Parts: sequence; structure tokens; C-alpha cells
Amino acid sequence: MIRILLAEDQAMVRQGLKLMIESDPELRVTGEASNGREAVQLCESHRFDLAVLDIRMPEMDGLAAAAVIRERWPSLKLLILTTFNDDDYALQALRLGANGYMLKDADAAQLLQTIRSVLAGGLSLGDQVAAKVLPRLLEQEQAPPPALGAGDAELLTPREREVIRLIGMGRSNREIASELSLSQGTVKNHISQALDKLELRDRTQLAIYAIRQDLV
Repeated sequence: MIRILLAEDQAMVRQGLKLMIESDPELRVTGEASNGREAVQLCESHRFDLAVLDIRMPEMDGLAAAAVIRERWPSLKLLILTTFNDDDYALQALRLGANGYMLKDADAAQLLQTIRSVLAGGLSLGDQVAAKVLPRLLEQEQAPPPALGAGDAELLTPREREVIRLIGMGRSNREIASELSLSQGTVKNHISQALDKLELRDRTQLAIYAIRQDLV
């Protein structure tokens, strides 16, 4: 039996995906999450062979969850699902180590084929995504990847480091605010300042930075 973690915030969509996945008798959804934070927590307490993650989820999105999962459980296969045929999302997912990326409008046969390909060690993008992403990947191969966190970490305040640590643990802004006795607006300001100082783009990169710097 192949154990699958399914993370999707819409319960009806999640149930539909589960039914499609389990139409293959060898596949079982043994963990369900409604956001990325729950997905990471399930990985801490259960063993999975594949994580299927929606991109747009509350509290912690699928890309941030993928970043944490890839760092902590590198052997776990990752398949990203989305309704958006956006090559920027696909490129970011691949940079984070996703093994597959597909659109939610795929039918059951396409979903199962993609899952099988990913489990076999392949990289599966789907024709629509591949046509847009592969040329950009080839272009980027010509240039060295930028260093993550190339800014000056010594400029971070203790509070900013604490906020980054909690982001790396999958906490939402609301949870960080509660834990540190701050307003959510103040938390957002700390995140913005940290992004500027570390020369990072987004929350996902902050989560990766926290893990790589052993802040978690």
C-alpha cells in the first residue's frame, strides 16, 4: 500500500481527490490536511510515500509546506496541485524540490498517471505546464542560482529572528502574534523587515532560511 498525504483546504474538493486517488487499489490517503501547517504536523507523526499539496491554502500555503517537507523529509515525494496555469508557481515549486505539478482540471486517469510517474522517480508537469515552464528552466540553467539569504543576517533583531523561527515551524501570523504577544500588524512589519534585510522574496523563502540556519 502506498501512503498518501492529501492537503486541500476545500473539503468537497479534498473528498473528490481522495475518491479519485483511491480508485487505484494500491493507493490510500492515510492523512488529510486543510492547510500546509497541518500537513507538516502530519508528517511529524505519520509516514507517507507521497504528499499531494494544493498551492492556495490558509495559514501556510502549499509551497511553504513543500519547502519545509523537502528540508525535513527529503525522501518524501511531492506533487503540487493548483487551479492556476501559472509558470511562476510551477518554477517555484520545482525550485523547492517538487516532483510533480499538475492542474486540478485533470481527470482521474491523468491524476493517477501523474502519481505513478512521481512515485517511480520521474518529474511530471503535464503538457500545459511543461510547454510554458521547460523553456524558462533551460534559460535559467545558464545562470548560477542566487544565494538564499544573501543579505546581512547580523542586521536581524532578536524579535525578527524569533518571528522567522516560528515561520519555519509553520506558524500563521495569527499564531505568531498570539505566541509573542504582538499584534498581527506588528508581525507583518517584522516579516517585511526581515525580508528586506535578508534579500528574500517571500514567506516561503523565510521558512527555508529558518530551516537551513537551524532556527527551527
